[in-house]
Amino acid sequence: MHVLGLALVTASATAAAQAPYYNPDNAASRTGKTTDYELYRTIGCPGQGILGSPCRAPSPPAPLDSDRDGILDNLDRCPDTPLGAKVDPQGCELDSDRDGVLDRLDQCPGTPLGSRVDALGCELDSDGDGVVDRLDQCPGTSPGVKVNSMGCEPDTDRDGVVDRLDQCPGTPAGTRVDPLGCELDSDKDGVVDRLDRCPNTPVGHKVNGEGCDMDTDGDGIPDRTPDLCPDTPRGDRVNAQGCSLPGTLVLNGVRFDNDQATLKSGSTAILDEAVAIMKRYPGFAVEIAGHTDSVGNDQYNQELSQRRAVTVMEYFVQQGVTADRMTARGYGETEPLADNATPEGRAENRRVELRAKN
Repeated sequence: MHVLGLALVTASATAAAQAPYYNPDNAASRTGKTTDYELYRTIGCPGQGILGSPCRAPSPPAPLDSDRDGILDNLDRCPDTPLGAKVDPQGCELDSDRDGVLDRLDQCPGTPLGSRVDALGCELDSDGDGVVDRLDQCPGTSPGVKVNSMGCEPDTDRDGVVDRLDQCPGTPAGTRVDPLGCELDSDKDGVVDRLDRCPNTPVGHKVNGEGCDMDTDGDGIPDRTPDLCPDTPRGDRVNAQGCSLPGTLVLNGVRFDNDQATLKSGSTAILDEAVAIMKRYPGFAVEIAGHTDSVGNDQYNQELSQRRAVTVMEYFVQQGVTADRMTARGYGETEPLADNATPEGRAENRRVELRAKN
């Protein structure tokens, strides 16, 4: 027995030499270090001899969740989460719409992905018009200005001038307007271009509701011409001076070469006035009557007057008067207006007339 005890003591001393009493680098420890409750692996149980029976390993401490967010500290990537905050599996507060603002602070949840937001998680409205930048087609609107759903100032009549500046609201669609939103009046006669039937009225002229010079008696001759007969009965045909046409209009000043049916120079001005009358009254039908004086043979004079009446009719046709509105007839010397015994009388009798047929 003594020998056996000595052998055991010797073996223990040898083992102690091979394994130091305290080794901070402890391969048997979970951490690789000899600390706190793992000291038992090196020095045995407190209160027992170094060769006593080994102690049972104490239970490891319960896992910690320091910020009480439901995620253990060793898994929590966002320690110190405020109490009660909703977190994801990594312990970080939720940002459901991924706008960079936590749900707890986000006053505008559900922001569309990629939208720029402010510190409250709401989309930016840089001009403060109530329409977020993402939808605002008119950025930079002045503060306090009323806008539509696109962030633009309303233009109710769609004339291109916003209501705030439009001095003529209700302009018809498609109408050209000036910078104030009012219809153009190019000749400045008080009648807008859209309604102006006489668009180039001289400045200062009085006009009617159609933008044309006033024609008080409605005879087609503007008052300013001047109308020498301003009170012509309604419906009367008038000449260029606004006076009623007689049933027979003598074309004074129309002259022919001697003993010929060829017009003399200067006659066309008188004929052009007659053409204007014919064009002014498209339904006006006339007989063109030719007359001579009593000098010469009666038959010859009748034929000469006929040829002269035809010459006038042909001139009218050349100027655009349709032939079916006219007839030509020569009367020779049968209808004198003056005494053929005097040069003055004979000159007056050599004439061309327009005789109304309707």
